[in-house]
Parts: sequence; structure tokens; C-alpha cells
Amino acid sequence: MDSMLDNLLKTEFISICVRDPRVVKDDLWHTHVDYELCLHTNSMCFRKKTSCVRRRYSEFVWLRHCLEQNALIIELPKLPPWNPFFSLRNTEQVSERMKGMQRFLELVLDVPLLLSDSRLHLFLQSDLSITKITKCALGKTRYTVAEAIQRTSSSCISTLGDKASCDSDCESSSSSGLGLSVDTPLRGSPLHFFESDRDPELFSCLSEPQTPLAAP
Repeated sequence: MDSMLDNLLKTEFISICVRDPRVVKDDLWHTHVDYELCLHTNSMCFRKKTSCVRRRYSEFVWLRHCLEQNALIIELPKLPPWNPFFSLRNTEQVSERMKGMQRFLELVLDVPLLLSDSRLHLFLQSDLSITKITKCALGKTRYTVAEAIQRTSSSCISTLGDKASCDSDCESSSSSGLGLSVDTPLRGSPLHFFESDRDPELFSCLSEPQTPLAAP
């Protein structure tokens, strides 16, 4: 019995949950929706074993593009399609998007090669913007990847790894009455998401080698 318990304790896991959609007002005319990403792990690949940060859909698109450029031999999972009429009032839309983004992260975190990309770690465990993530990964900031992650404060609940609770969070949060929100890109045009390809904050993915994540 003791040996079985020891084996269970030694089993490595990475649990990720996408939940709590929230409308953020950019200015008088534009809003966007962001989501809480909660990670719980005992993996040696991660410096922090529990963390919660907020990210928006367009940042997921940026992350996928960067990972795709850095790991050409790997076929990356797809994200939920962009919807110009996305609204928090539509519980089905919200639930499907969160499930799709969570599934994307689960599949990405299951690939050891992708876990070596410092931008993935900064995306999941720091509150840096896309621009600062890019600079930090290239070593062009005063702080290291590890310092950026450690200085990010987060409050995670004990049910982080419970998928059922994540699903129920998605359903309850999506009906929170926060109102209509058009799914617009980062500081871009609400008419066409992929116009953001020209925005260096979104798609300045790096052909240069990345700064490796130091061992804990």
C-alpha cells in the first residue's frame, strides 16, 4: 500500500483550467474578453507549482503562431475559430470557447519539446504583455524569465485540478450578465482579426533561438 502511494506521489502531472470570462473595457468604443488560466503541477519544468493569470483569445492566437514557428515538425492543435459576434450573453459560445482553449493548452503541455519554449511559460505564469514576453524570451529585459514568473502574484483555489469544477465555473461565469462584447483583437480593427498580423505586439514571433528556461 505504501509503495503504491509513493508511486502516485511521484507521478508527474500538469493540470490547466480556463475559466471566469470577464469583459475588459479598452476605451469608449472597444472591449475585449479575457479568461483566467489556472495551472497546477508538480512538474520540474515549472518554477511555480500553482499560478493564475488572465489572457485573451488573441493572445492564444499569438502563442500558437510562436510555437508553430519554433517547432516546425510538430502539428499543433487548433484553437476555437474566431467569432466576430462573440458575446458573454451566449452561454454556449462562452462554454465552447473555454473548452477549446483549455483543450489546446492541455495538448500543448503534453509535448515535451514545447515545454522548452520560455514564451509558453511566460504566457502561462506571468502577467507580462505579449511585447514584454517577446523581449524577455530574447534576454532583452532587466529581468529574467524566472524573475518574471516569480514576481507575478496569483491566488489559486484548491480545486485547480478538478475538471468538473472548471466546467461548472465556465457555465456559471458565462451567464454573469456582463453584457455584449465583440471579440476584437489587441488594439486592432474589430472588422477583421487577421489584420493584427501586422501588429508587432501580436505576431513578432522569433526566428532567433529562444533563451532556454533554466532548471529550478
